[in-house]
Amino acid sequence: MKPHRALPFYCVLSALLAWVPFAFSQEDAPARTVVYTLRSGIAEGRLVFLGVGGAIDGKVDPELVFHEGEWGQINLVNGEGAEHDIVIEFFGARSNRVVGKGASATVSFAAEKTGEFLYYCSVPGHREAGMQGKIRVAPGPRSKGRPVAPDISRDPSDVPPPVGARAPRTLRVDLTTIETEGRLDDKTTYQFWTFDGKVPGPFIRARVGDKLEVHLKNDSGSMLTHSVDFHAAIGPGGGARFTQADPGEEKVFSFEAITPGLFVYHCATPSIAQHVANGMYGLVLVEPEGGLPLADREFYIMQGELYTTKPFGTQGRQELDYEKLMAEQPEYFLFNGAVGALTAEHPLRARRGENVRIFFGVGGPNFSSSLHVIGGVFDRIRRNDPLAVREKGAQTLSVAPGDAAIAEFDLRRGGQYVLIDHALSRMERGLVGDLIVEGPREDALMHEGPESRRRRRD
Repeated sequence: MKPHRALPFYCVLSALLAWVPFAFSQEDAPARTVVYTLRSGIAEGRLVFLGVGGAIDGKVDPELVFHEGEWGQINLVNGEGAEHDIVIEFFGARSNRVVGKGASATVSFAAEKTGEFLYYCSVPGHREAGMQGKIRVAPGPRSKGRPVAPDISRDPSDVPPPVGARAPRTLRVDLTTIETEGRLDDKTTYQFWTFDGKVPGPFIRARVGDKLEVHLKNDSGSMLTHSVDFHAAIGPGGGARFTQADPGEEKVFSFEAITPGLFVYHCATPSIAQHVANGMYGLVLVEPEGGLPLADREFYIMQGELYTTKPFGTQGRQELDYEKLMAEQPEYFLFNGAVGALTAEHPLRARRGENVRIFFGVGGPNFSSSLHVIGGVFDRIRRNDPLAVREKGAQTLSVAPGDAAIAEFDLRRGGQYVLIDHALSRMERGLVGDLIVEGPREDALMHEGPESRRRRRD
């Protein structure tokens, strides 16, 4: 995974400071971007750059490693209030100066030359005081390495086809509860509890009037009892009463989908909050009679939290901290179960001119979300019965824990867009995704410089 995924907030912030999104033509493939974050500070009585996140966390004037052909980005955060900048003289790159604690800036460059190069603060006296480090550009592509554990994050494109205009029928739904160690972050693992080995569980697609026959099997390798509660089911427990399954056991229940909408399902075995936090949630779509209008691209995204004993970004195996869970103090906020799930692992991909539909839900268990696409507007929001358009031109989609909604928007411009929860601090704890849109840049919508410059260029 990319080093910056351990602390993505400043990556996104730096994009805002420049311009969003990064655009590329259909003929161009975007170079891999590797991002590091540095914080100004004082160590051993001198001014220094301190590494933030990943392998450089806490290191003084750390060596920053890039590989030939990568696009390098260094984010600078002012940690103690004095004026600072960052300069990479060889590559002709210089950030703006940051003044005041918490201010941030960014510097970017193409790592086209191998070797060792210096970065430093150009404020008089600061370089001499210790604010200087080394950049190393290694030859050849970066080795992907071997993951420390299986990828449990669900690919957002893993969506079954629309139901169309068919008549109601009986659908068999098979779910297997699996406890598995999976990759939470680069060099960080966690013991997830899942439906079918992924977070979120599988996307289930039905239509109003369908009878859903749910077969819940608890894997024989599990240690705990698990169950499932469908918010789309009418009746006490939503099915949880009938599906409390011990390891190796299978339980069955059936319900009729009488209300169109996008609904959450989750484990409802005590402690319910613990089972949900560990990854046991998913979505079921009950389409109205005749089905939804067709979309060019459909994606499945769910947001959740993890409450770990050790701080965000700690390498090695993480464990659940039940006291933090009860106090609602998460260490991680996640799209589809893992840091980098929608960036390094499964970025969303589409083309200019297409219509995108996002099925979005919040597993939680505790925090609401304000879904936002930086550089985009949700043209249509659909909520529940009968999944009609409830809002147009929305800048965020607000969804409570245990709820879900549909966001649709038309792609008018190529580029790399960033998905976030607009509770912006959560970006620092893993909550970020990428939407990569193939297609030419449309300067009539956004361009660098004044409008007169564009007209002369045209």
